[in-house]
Order: sequence, then C-alpha cells, then structure tokens
Amino acid sequence: MAVRQRRQRRGPGGGRALLAALLLLLLCVWCRAAAERLRYAIPEELGRGSLVGPLARDLGLSADELPARKLQVASAGKKQLKYFTVNEENGNLYVNERLDREEMCGESVTCSVSFEVLVHNPLNIFRVEVAITDVNDNSPMFSKAALDLEIGEWTLPGARFPLETARDADIGTNSLLTYQLTSNPSFSLSMKEKHTGKKQPELVLERVLDREKQSSFELVLMALDGGDPARSGTVQVRINVTDANDNPPVFSKSGYEARVAENLPAGSQVLVVVATDADAGSNGRVSYSFGNVPDSVKALFAIDSESGEIMTSGPLDFEEKSKYIFSLEATDGGGLTDHCEVQIDILDENDNAPEITILSLSNPVPEDVPIGTVVALLNVDDPDSGENGQVSCSLSGEAPLSIVASSGGSYKVVTSGALDREQASEQRVTVVARDRGRPALWSSRELVLEVSDVNDNAPVFEEAAYSAYVAENNAAGALVLRVQARDADAGANGRVSYWLAGGSAGAAGAAPLVSVEARSGALYAQRSLDYEQCREFTVAVRAQDGGSPARSSTATVRVFVLDRNDNAPRVLWPAATAAAGEGPGGAAAAAPFEVVPRSAEAGYLVAKVVAVDADAGRNAWLSYELVQASEPALFRVGLHSGEVRTARAVGERDAAKQRLVAVVKDHGQPALSATATLHVVLAESLQEALPELSERPAGAEAAAAELQFYLVLALALLSALLVLSVALAVLARLRRAGPPAVLRCLGAQRFSLAGAAFPADFCEGTLPYSYNLCVPPPARALPEAAWPPPPPVPILSAEELLGGDSCDKPSPSSDLIEGEPPANPDAPQLLSPPRELPVSEAGAQRSVPAVPGGGCGRRC
Repeated sequence: MAVRQRRQRRGPGGGRALLAALLLLLLCVWCRAAAERLRYAIPEELGRGSLVGPLARDLGLSADELPARKLQVASAGKKQLKYFTVNEENGNLYVNERLDREEMCGESVTCSVSFEVLVHNPLNIFRVEVAITDVNDNSPMFSKAALDLEIGEWTLPGARFPLETARDADIGTNSLLTYQLTSNPSFSLSMKEKHTGKKQPELVLERVLDREKQSSFELVLMALDGGDPARSGTVQVRINVTDANDNPPVFSKSGYEARVAENLPAGSQVLVVVATDADAGSNGRVSYSFGNVPDSVKALFAIDSESGEIMTSGPLDFEEKSKYIFSLEATDGGGLTDHCEVQIDILDENDNAPEITILSLSNPVPEDVPIGTVVALLNVDDPDSGENGQVSCSLSGEAPLSIVASSGGSYKVVTSGALDREQASEQRVTVVARDRGRPALWSSRELVLEVSDVNDNAPVFEEAAYSAYVAENNAAGALVLRVQARDADAGANGRVSYWLAGGSAGAAGAAPLVSVEARSGALYAQRSLDYEQCREFTVAVRAQDGGSPARSSTATVRVFVLDRNDNAPRVLWPAATAAAGEGPGGAAAAAPFEVVPRSAEAGYLVAKVVAVDADAGRNAWLSYELVQASEPALFRVGLHSGEVRTARAVGERDAAKQRLVAVVKDHGQPALSATATLHVVLAESLQEALPELSERPAGAEAAAAELQFYLVLALALLSALLVLSVALAVLARLRRAGPPAVLRCLGAQRFSLAGAAFPADFCEGTLPYSYNLCVPPPARALPEAAWPPPPPVPILSAEELLGGDSCDKPSPSSDLIEGEPPANPDAPQLLSPPRELPVSEAGAQRSVPAVPGGGCGRRC
C-alpha cells in the first residue's frame, strides 16, 4: 500500500479550524482489490492541481513509455470525471476541480468517484476509484435564529420542553453534536436519545416560575460537533411565562417512515403525521411545519400545516438520492411544540436504459492476432439500482469475436477465433446491452473491424498425435516414424522444416534417443533402446514455414518400446549362497534350509520358490520344474506357483537331508531359465534337525563336495603310503635273507632279461601274477658310461631252474665269496650268494634271492 502525505491550506475564510483539519494524511492507497483496479483516497476541499497519485507508476509504466502508451481518462462525458485529469508528461493524476463531499455524496457514509483509464499499445483498460474522505468544514446550523417558548407559571419543576436540533452536513465524528445551555437557576439542559440514535436537546424546568417576578427569559443554546478543532453553532431561546397553556402538542409517533416510487407526479401524497393537544380553544389547535431541514428537502416535499399531510412538490429521482430524513415540528396556539422525525425511502424504477460508450477501437486488426486479443473497449452504464441496473452485454453477428466483462461496467471485445482476411476483409458485430428490469430496457451499438493480411496459415500436421512401436535392442539409426505437415500458403510461406521441440523420455531424456530429418520429417533412433530402462517416451516435433514472421505448429510423437526376451528369471527365494559370501570368522554363509516333519502327508507345503523376470508379457511368464532331488518321488513343484510340496507321505527310510534343484523358465523365444537350490531336513522339530545340520559343514553343497573330495584323496594317499611301506619292508627282508633258488637263473647281470626259456610253472606251483623287483645300486656306483658291456646271461633249462637241487645251486658266473669285494672294481658287480627270504603267497612259501648289489629280479 502506497501512502503519501500532502498539506493543504484553506483560504482566509477557513481559519485555523480548516488548517488543523488539513493536517490529515493525504492517503494514496494503491491496491489491487480486483484485477485491473486502482484505488486512491484523498480528503475533500483540495484545490485545483492537487496531486491524487502517481497513476502511471502504479500501472507499471515508465516515463519513457508514456508517449507510446497514450495514458488517458476514458468516458470524459461523465460529470464525475470533471474532477480529475491526467498529466501527459509524468502520468500523475491531479484534481481538476474543487471537491465538496457534501455536494457530491450528501449524507452517504462512503463517497467515491470511479472512472476508467485507457492504455494503448497494447490496449488495456483499468478501473480507478478515488475515495473522498470528509473533513470538518461545516459548522452545526439551526434553522431559526431564535426559538420562542411559552411556559405557564403553574408548570411544575421537572417539566421538559423539546428544543430544535442542529444540523451538521459533515459525517462521522465530524457530525456528532453535543449541546450546551447558558447557566440559569430556573432551567437546565437534558439530552433525550431518539430511536435513530440521534440526541434531542430538552429544556428542563428546575423551579416554579413566577410571572409577577420575571415574565421572560433569554438563553443561548450552543451545538458543537466532534471535529478537531470543534465547530459550533448557536440559537437564542426566548421563554415567555404565561398563565394558561399547560399542555404541549404530542405526535402520535416519534418517527415516521414511508416508501415511495421515484418519478411520482407533483402533489402525490407521501404520508400523514398526527399530533394532538389536550388544551381547548386556540391552545389546542396544532399546526405543522418543517423543522431544521435543508432547502433540497423543501424543494421536493411540502406539508399541509393544518392536516399534517406530506406531499411531493418536485420530481423524485432514485439515482440522485435514495433516502430523505428530516424533522417536523408541531406547534399549538400557545407556542408549545413537539418534534418528530420522518424517513422517506425512494424506490427505484427501471427508467434508464443502458448507455454504451466506445472507449477505444483498434482498426485495422492484423489477421494473425492471437485468440483473446482486445480489439475494442466499451463502457456500459445504467444508473438504476438492483436488477434494474444489472446489465448484460452480448454480440450479435457471425464474427469470431466475443465480449468479456471487466471491472466497473467496462467490457472488452476480444477475438474468439482466428481472423482470415482471405475469407472476410472486415468484421461487423453489434453490441447489445440489456438490463434485468421489468420490462427490460436495452440499447445497441455497431462495431466495424477491418482485417489486415499477414502470413496467417501455419503448417498443419496430418495427425495431432503420432504413435510408433520399436522393438528393443534395435540398431542405431533405425527409422522410427515419418511425420508430415502441410502449409496452405505458397512459396517460402509453404516450405516446411522440422525439428524437435521437446518431449519426455524418462530419466534418459528425449534428446539422445531420436533425431528428426529437417526436410522429410523422418525420426531416427539415435541409439539402441532398452525396454527395461525406458518403456515409452514422447517427443514434440515442430513444423515451421518460411514466412516472416514464421509460423509453426507442434505434434506429439509417442514411441512405445517393445520387449524382447533378453532377461533371464532371477530367483529371490531361496537365495543363492555363493562361496564369496562369507560370514564372521571367514566361514561361508549357511545355505537356507526347510524343516519338514516326518509325519508330513502328501501335499505338505515345504517352501515356495519366488522368482521375477525384468521382461514383460509372455517373456515374464514363469514356470517351475523340479530337475534334481535326492528323492525324486518325494517332492513336486507347482508349474506356475513355484510351491514345493511333498508328492507322497514322508517315510522312515527317507534320508534326513534332501537337496532339491528347481529350474525357473520364462515363455520367451528362446526361453531363458535360472535354477534354485533348496535344502530340506526331515525332522519333527528344529531341535531334532540340529544334529543333522551339524554333520553338514556350514557351507554350501559345493563346499561339502569339495571336502568329501579331499577326504577321499587323503585316504588314497594314506593307502598308497601303507602299500609302499609294506613293499619296502618286504624288500628289506628279502635283502637280508638272500636270493632264493628259483632266482639263481637270473645270473649276475645288473638288469634282468626276460627270455623265452622260462617254463609255464615253477618249483611248487604257479603264481597268479608276476612282477619285477628292482633294487638300486650302491651310492658308489660308477658312471654308466664307464660300465663294460655285461656278460651274456646263460640260459638254463627248465629242470635246472625248477628242480629241487638246482634251485639251491649258485649261478655259474657267481664265483665270488660272500663278503669280499670284487677284484676288478671296474667290473660289473655280481649278485651275492642267495639268502633265503620266506614270502607268503597264496598259502605257499617261496624263496626269493636277495640282490645285495642291486639289479632286478623277476618272479613268476
């Protein structure tokens, strides 16, 4: 709210009272009580040229814009607008004529002047309301210079005599009156409050009057208003003491009310007041007259002094004033009076037709103006009230124009459709204003608009919205859709080019997804699309012609991405336990398991395999199948539900630990799948299942299998070591016992040579197998390259080898004595004399010759 102060000095006749009153703030209240409305407040009695407010600045106009915007006051023919003017240089609103609130608004509580202000380029209208505040510039006034009263000397103390009330043209606190009476011991002043809230002064007799001592009194009654400083008015009260008239006249009511229609002919009766007097003769005759009333009331109404009938004496106009309040006085022949108050309400009649004023008209109008452009400003005024003053405006004609009501009886004629000069070079429309009275009154005004030609045809798409379908995993640069727009214009105005004007493509954004070819309108995919990341997106394609200025239109393209089966199902339960997922202390995380009581019957729900597929449609339809189980006949899985149930009753012979593997497949082409492993423990309770769980490592099945492998490997190694130890022990025993007779045929050669002279069986029987026994040479063995070729091995007959005697004979080439070293150290080392070493083989004893010097002995 903008508030500005201004001091104003009254002329010499005003004095200090008006100077103090003009110390009030000059309020320039700027507010938007409604759209396009400005409001100011100023005190009355401002001189010509006084500032009301910075109108241009409050409208948001700078000083540089004023010449082009042409700020002006509209409807200058209205009588209210003679009070204000707008300065064309600075745009301020000034007072053009002295403002008298009492003259402008009378006794109305509020007083304001409303008018319209026009701004051009672009055309707009604003409603301005200036509130006129009251200042204490009127003093209380009595209608008579002196009041004459007659009081009988027999009147008792306490009697009250009404006095005339003063009238103050101001309102509010400036019109609140108080009364004072000059001091006199015989009289005092009392205030009586009327039903309207006003106070009636009354003269109170304080003591008995004596006409012989004092026959008359002269007092002064002063009325003061509530202004600061207060203004006053006085009247002289002359009292004559009599010896007769002791009853004053009395009205039948303290207040009268009447309602009359405006435009009554002169002499029409309004109402009749009645006052009675209990005295007889001339003291009982009552005459009626106006009290302290303004001249305007006496010009419109008259009262019959004998009958008390109030009649119209002039034309009543509701639009000028709707209510009259005045006082009447009844006086008897002895001079005693009584007062009453009369209120006359004027009823409105529909006697004024709406008046249409064209404030502004844009001519010519370009055909490319947007819809809603203001082409004319009108003001419609109906001074009637109520429904008689409620006006509705309409347009008659086929022009693409409409009328929109604005504030304060103003109307805007705006375009409601596109203007086409090729079809109509001018538009004619008639404005009709009609009130709601009965009968209704109306008036009309014709508007003629010329239309100027511009590039008014924008490109038009064949479809307002396009839809395209693209399968995911497409190749970059694939054609998505081709859009086409046509322009009715020719030449450059008809050449259409295309580009993307925006859109929505989810988080990825529309720009990197598609592109459009400027000339053909073809949309291409910029990259491969993924249905799981973006299922659909929209792009706006704009088509623009080559006119100046260019015109364009926009179409929406909605692209749907079609799904392909490129995502395998994902198992949510049971969760897969990987070797990498380790718990505290480095131990592998335990695989989930289900406990099934051994008393479970067929159909018992063991668990439910839960899986999801990121694809859609058939590609996301899942089916379940049991592919591996410790007991295949014990469990089954629902094809579509994934529920694992017992196929039969659990038996005592069923293993306590069961391992189930289910496969989850989608319905895509080709189908993708995933597996889920479920561990089941057959036990009546969790406590019973704990021992079974403790036997299994706290790891996955793979860890258990791996541990089993290492156990088998360790057992095999231990067995191999045991066999090797037994073999070494046997060899040591044979070495100490010497070679048996059966090996004497081997000779002293370092290596055994198998010949064809061996018989089919040996001394005491046939062994089921044969083997070669090789003993390494001593550590002092000569290099292999220095060895002489070994002597030939003699071939013995079977009898010599198998005979009982021949088996005990030494080898012919073995002529060395046991325990002596060879004479030639470079010669090959021969076998020592055989020593008997008992060997148990198939329940029989055999003697194997020991080979102390190394070499191999073959046993058959």
